[in-house]
Amino acid sequence: MDLLLIIIAGLFLLTGFLGSVLPILPGIPLSYLGLILLHLTSTVQFSSRFLIVLGIVVIIVQLLDFIIPVWGTKKTGGSKAGVRGSLIGLFAGFFMGPWGIITGPFVGALLGELLVGKTSQKAIKAALGTFLGLLTGTILKLVLAGIMIYYYVEALVRI
Repeated sequence: MDLLLIIIAGLFLLTGFLGSVLPILPGIPLSYLGLILLHLTSTVQFSSRFLIVLGIVVIIVQLLDFIIPVWGTKKTGGSKAGVRGSLIGLFAGFFMGPWGIITGPFVGALLGELLVGKTSQKAIKAALGTFLGLLTGTILKLVLAGIMIYYYVEALVRI
């Protein structure tokens, strides 16, 4: 049973890491669930304090992931169309490889702003704010997912 939980936990952690980039997957909650599953084995035990603090950090980062892009958009004069365009661009960019993941959100935000009638200069500024906000949230999620993978590997090495 432990081996099955360890394998499933690893799959959750990897899926969570991917979900940190893909907007269709709840990245870090999946990674956190992976550590919870690992904790349920008889061979790996995390402290309750560790799991609670990590759970709080997961919630905070999830909230920041929603707040930061909106804040970046508002600070640069963007609209909801820019945020939506950025998310669509991220999703579309995923199918175009690493370069698409980087450029997709910016292009999507730019098109979203242009579609609602912004001038080119204002649309570029808003798209940049949206893109930087989305990028910041993604980096936060990737770092946290990476930290959780580290704890998974470290726990397995100690077995």
